[in-house]
Amino acid sequence: MDIAQLHFLVAEGEQSQRLALADVLVHLGVGHITQVPDGHTALRHLTSGLAPQVDAAILDLALPGMDALELIRRLAEQRCKAGIIVIGAQSSAVLISVETMAQAYGVNIWGTLAKPVAPARLQSLIEHAAQPSAPRINEAHGQLPKFSFAEVGQGLQDGQFDPYFQPKIELETGQVKGLEMFARWRHPVFGVLGPAAFMQVLEQHKRIDFLDWSLIEKSVAACRTLHDQGIPISFSINVDPSTLAHAQFMEQMAACLERHRILPDYITFEMTESAVLTTEPHFIERLLRLRMKGYGLAIDDYGTGRSNLQLLARIPFSELKIDRSFVDGAFKKPAIATVLRSCLGLARNLDRRSVAVGVETKEDWDFLQGLGCTYAQGYYIAKPMPVEEFPAWLTDWRHFF
Repeated sequence: MDIAQLHFLVAEGEQSQRLALADVLVHLGVGHITQVPDGHTALRHLTSGLAPQVDAAILDLALPGMDALELIRRLAEQRCKAGIIVIGAQSSAVLISVETMAQAYGVNIWGTLAKPVAPARLQSLIEHAAQPSAPRINEAHGQLPKFSFAEVGQGLQDGQFDPYFQPKIELETGQVKGLEMFARWRHPVFGVLGPAAFMQVLEQHKRIDFLDWSLIEKSVAACRTLHDQGIPISFSINVDPSTLAHAQFMEQMAACLERHRILPDYITFEMTESAVLTTEPHFIERLLRLRMKGYGLAIDDYGTGRSNLQLLARIPFSELKIDRSFVDGAFKKPAIATVLRSCLGLARNLDRRSVAVGVETKEDWDFLQGLGCTYAQGYYIAKPMPVEEFPAWLTDWRHFF
């Protein structure tokens, strides 16, 4: 997105503040700026098809005539795609709630800023929003069809599912400390597909274990491949609780590691927060046995479930993976940053390593480093990749650091 090509709308009741915001946009190189004094005029410019089309808007929360809350609701009803920045003299808690509301409505909210608006903060927010998003999977063929259980099963049987790996970096040193596995389907027609294409049908038929065992075997084999190349790195493998609870899980894992000559210390199993936080005694026993054998245990998507903190303290996990919703852009969202600090403090006080997921920008990286987070992973560092691409990436990363 080229800032010079953007048409910005500035909606602010106070003329002096409206002019000051427009002046900041001029210095940022915005090509076209329209100023309006009230909410009704802003709605007209954003939804009536006036030319040139408005690409982004700065809205004062207390706009005359129609405040930003009603305006956001109207924009959602009109399916307006413009990027929205809300500014206000209200507390940070109110502003972050405005952002949450806008997201719930499906509005393209770029962020919120407290008044008086600091030009550097506005510039950072616009530049962050203007960065092109990296494609997550191959969508060149348009909307994907819904695959049947038989089609997914055939793909598994034909060996079309592979683990891709995303590096996990130690923030203090910049060293690569591990790889997390992500499931990918190398579909012969649609290219590389992510979990959205196949997880739901596997869950419906209660056969995620088919996928888990295929990728566990391939992930441990990939671990052996890198170790043989002089890269003794640890692997994190996502596993469904139903797979882990299988009566033969421990024996099958032991046989898998023996086949590939890998020690349990190099393997961490990741499970979601909601899956791990249970009082079911057999499941807790299985977690204990895994830790006693030397495997790592990570709680994934932390912060998205309804945590029982007392139980959390008693689960023998070694890593707390903080969900991307508390990481991406936390440096500019005070309320979210407070939650992030709390998560990191919990991990530190429980003597667990913390892993921030969804690090998308240098600002995210620097902010987490300042908070004392242990590890980071995300698209700012690297996208998930096949194991054969990792050695070359690692060489480039070591040159960078």
